[in-house]
Amino acid sequence: MRILFVVPYVPNLIRVRPYNLIRYLAKLGHEVTVVTLQSSPAEADDVARLAKECHRVLAFDLPRWRSFWNCLRVLPSSRPLQSVYCWQPQMANELAALVGADTPFDVVHVEHLRGVKYGLALRELHSAVPVVWDSVDCISFLFEQAADQTKSGFGRFITRLDLNRTRRYEGEVVSQFDRVLVTSPADREAFMGLRPSGLPKPPITVLPNGVDLDTFKPDPSVVREPATIVVSGKMSYHANVTMVLYLAEQVMPLVWAQRPEARLLVVGKDPSPAIQKLATNPQVVVTGTVPTVTPYLQQATLAVAPIPYGAGIQNKVLEAMACGTPVVVSPQAAKALTAVPQQDFLMGETPTAFAAQIISLLSNGPYCQQIGDQGYQFVRMHHDWHQIAYQLVDIYQSLQA
Repeated sequence: MRILFVVPYVPNLIRVRPYNLIRYLAKLGHEVTVVTLQSSPAEADDVARLAKECHRVLAFDLPRWRSFWNCLRVLPSSRPLQSVYCWQPQMANELAALVGADTPFDVVHVEHLRGVKYGLALRELHSAVPVVWDSVDCISFLFEQAADQTKSGFGRFITRLDLNRTRRYEGEVVSQFDRVLVTSPADREAFMGLRPSGLPKPPITVLPNGVDLDTFKPDPSVVREPATIVVSGKMSYHANVTMVLYLAEQVMPLVWAQRPEARLLVVGKDPSPAIQKLATNPQVVVTGTVPTVTPYLQQATLAVAPIPYGAGIQNKVLEAMACGTPVVVSPQAAKALTAVPQQDFLMGETPTAFAAQIISLLSNGPYCQQIGDQGYQFVRMHHDWHQIAYQLVDIYQSLQA
């Protein structure tokens, strides 16, 4: 198939969903043309890496001033800021030319709410080409949680400003594509609740995230460090900041009361000042940006994800499980998983319950190994990018006239 893949940010090793879908579609023999936006010179390396993985990559510059101007223009309207943040007229014109060329694409794939405006424009110009919108998450579902729970003052302001706009907009556009993709049943359910009464049921399919099993895997040669707990993610993202502060301030003191030797590793790029401050505790290590998180997952005794709010599947959980590392998660992180609690992973709802699960793993090596092995088998069976790419191709082919 000839696939036009539109993504409003450069796919890379951190933006794993578009990066791996593109890679694995190409590995299956499909011709993938990627049109994307780069916001900094540093992303040129990501563009070059992606170009080696697929047929063609066209990258357009999106300076910060343009995103700011886009948002400023729609502020008096009812449009959500997310829907225009990545609008770039030059890219829109190029997309129109590509889809209108003599050799047509079989399908257009547009990612995220930030890319939806491109998809709608292409639907209007060239209705014969099916357009798939990969929403990834239901953003209004995420905003509903963040508006009350985020520790970031700016994040709370933005989510409250954009929540009602986003809720209305997602409810309108979800029925305007040939297929809509989300990463979890919870996001699908959230979208179903947004559609205005009387409108037909939107065509929403759950396409989960996967794991690069060549990168994230157990390493038998690595000896796990005793009493070492790892939490990972982009540490400037408001949900991750809230998660880590909750972990450090409410959960870990309960763990240290019984296991004072326990170490907490906070692994991820761009840690906020509040997270950096945690490193004043000698039992806490804040790494900042690392080349890859894999060694930290392979060496830790266990991984944790006490996520207070969020949408979609948490890649950090899947990656840890793929490394054979036992994981303790919050109920919010568990919502998107089809794995079995207390078998494939452990779950704790309150600080006391969460700490108790950590201590149970630290105190019982065979049990720790058992949970890690079960999680590993689950990810291999249900979250292999290769199999997910096959599922996506089936979705594309079902849309062919």
